[in-house]
Amino acid sequence: MAKHDPNDLPPPYYSLDLHTQPPLKPYEEVVYGVGPGLTPPSHPRYIPQYPPPVVVSPVTQSSIPPSSKRRRCCHSNAQCYGGSGGTLLVLGLLALAIWLGVRYGTRLATTAILHDDYNDNDDYDDKIPQRYDTCSNSTVKCDGIIDCKLGSDETNCVRFDKSNGLQVKTSQDGRFLPVCHKDWNNNYADETCAQLGLRKSYVTGKIKSQGANVLSLTSRKSLLLQSRVKVSSSCPNQEAVSLQCVDCGRQKTTSRIIGGSAAKEGQWPWQVSLHFRGSHVCGAVLISRDFVLTAAHCFPSSNSLSTGNWKVYVGLMSLTRPTQPYMVKRIILNNNYNNKTSDQDVALLKLETQVTFNDNVHPACLPAFDQEFKPGTACWTTGFGTTESGSGVVSKELMEVTVDLIDTGVCNGPVVYGGAVTKHMLCAGDLDGGKDSCQGDSGGPLVCQGDSRWYLAGITSWGVGCGEKNRPGVYTKVKSVLPWIYSKMQQEKP
Repeated sequence: MAKHDPNDLPPPYYSLDLHTQPPLKPYEEVVYGVGPGLTPPSHPRYIPQYPPPVVVSPVTQSSIPPSSKRRRCCHSNAQCYGGSGGTLLVLGLLALAIWLGVRYGTRLATTAILHDDYNDNDDYDDKIPQRYDTCSNSTVKCDGIIDCKLGSDETNCVRFDKSNGLQVKTSQDGRFLPVCHKDWNNNYADETCAQLGLRKSYVTGKIKSQGANVLSLTSRKSLLLQSRVKVSSSCPNQEAVSLQCVDCGRQKTTSRIIGGSAAKEGQWPWQVSLHFRGSHVCGAVLISRDFVLTAAHCFPSSNSLSTGNWKVYVGLMSLTRPTQPYMVKRIILNNNYNNKTSDQDVALLKLETQVTFNDNVHPACLPAFDQEFKPGTACWTTGFGTTESGSGVVSKELMEVTVDLIDTGVCNGPVVYGGAVTKHMLCAGDLDGGKDSCQGDSGGPLVCQGDSRWYLAGITSWGVGCGEKNRPGVYTKVKSVLPWIYSKMQQEKP
């Protein structure tokens, strides 16, 4: 990760530029674009500008165009070669070029690709279609009746606590309440998970209910759970519903080596590599069979927002051994994303086809709304990023490093980031330097362990330098953007 160089184009990664935070808007969706009034990114990014990749396709004799003009040949000059010698030299050079392509083909996209295609912001904000929901004046939130064109009035009506307890908000009460387990069954579980864009349930059970009021199931027919329950003061045995929609956060192996080492197969099965026109440019995180989370700043232009330019690789341990890619169906940016401050730096990708899970491909768990990751917690970040500051080559192998969460107050101190870390961000690393997510990737995961599962605490967003003193990595706080994530998965449900 290179340090600030005024001659770099576009504006250099990690040149800290502080801006006043504008008021946040309500959650809205931007499809293939960013919100009105946003200017091209000036805030530091985890997308370094590196030398060009050397990706050479195998060359066959038929692919070489015929010469349009025969060369002159000197018969007694050392600079001219006989037919057989010239052929051997050409073949040798071709072999060397192919070897170089394989050896160094894992560099990031060229400056030309990133700047001319990837970062081409020509009339970006004016040309990108934006998608806002429209609602009637009589709209009622969470009543089970879709009043808005995109259904935003019936999103964020279901959530989960850290015990997997199911909570639902209804128009009758306006509060999130637990659902009584009486009459609950697997059909209700599958329909609730499908409502959230998660196809079907993984496991459902019962937990002890807390509080005086609960929601009891009714006989009403509806696809939305909030219209099938009513507020009640009684629940047999105080047993409430627990529900898990996705089998997540499990590893094939748990043995690790601390400190920026190569990961083992199956160790971080939710890691995703995003390729723009054939080159790795960002990391991402698998959260279900249909959806991937990454950073919004990975899509800085109209070209980068064209789904056909992207391929999604899961279960990848080395960039030199690619797996079968998945294609992107939709790119959805958080409309609250501010490309000057990097606030709410998150994007959701919907895949064309659902991912098949196995030991090497498995989603990370989304955190619960009440789940806390305390300062000092040892978490892990992974990716194919550079392994040292100023390096021009991404790692061919998936790398891992452990980082400690840092209190936001400390991170916002005058000797660290001086107030640049918002409530939608978290810091992780070592204030003494040495460990940083420059060994990860933009859009890649910061995961923390809890109850034998791994939860997605953050998404790699920005920082200053690489492993420098008082310059830890900064991540989008996933818990803070959960309402947006669930609302978009629900609107884009398969």
